[in-house]
Amino acid sequence: MIRVGILGDIGSGKSYVAKSFGYPVFNADRHVSELYKKNKKIFNKLKKALPKYINKFPINKIEISNAILDNELNLKKIVNIVHFEVRRKMKFFLEKNREKKVVILDIPLLLENKINNKDDILIFVYSQKSKILKRLKKRKNFNMSIYHKFKKLQLPLDYKKKNSHFIIKNDFKKTSVRKQIKNILRSII
Repeated sequence: MIRVGILGDIGSGKSYVAKSFGYPVFNADRHVSELYKKNKKIFNKLKKALPKYINKFPINKIEISNAILDNELNLKKIVNIVHFEVRRKMKFFLEKNREKKVVILDIPLLLENKINNKDDILIFVYSQKSKILKRLKKRKNFNMSIYHKFKKLQLPLDYKKKNSHFIIKNDFKKTSVRKQIKNILRSII
């Protein structure tokens, strides 16, 4: 099985690119949302760690946002609690798809949390800053302060780009993205 890790800036279109490969995708953001909605154990851990912010189940993303905005250390607490469970779900995903030729890992903090293997194929999704910000501002509940706090958690984009095997220039047009993906798949399979 070839593991492909998708890297890039917040809002660069990593999830879109991941889905465009046509292989099974582990989307960490989707799993985190599920944990907030369905996992009582995560709720109890977060409530214990952040009693001032987390009050009722299912967890409201606004409560999470308020905790992050109030204190930067809260973001680290949340990541520590949630990422353990995300790693568990990723292991299950990899086991379930072990017979697949390729799997795609769409995990925002892939390198930062050392989730990648040394053999993973890393692909950096590059998008113009102006297009990224335009897209982010359209997101429901987008908050620039939270965006900046998450950016502080991330490794520099230049580092990610330099350590990637391939770069996809995402102009948010299907044909050019698919063409680049086709070329990458030809190289790795």
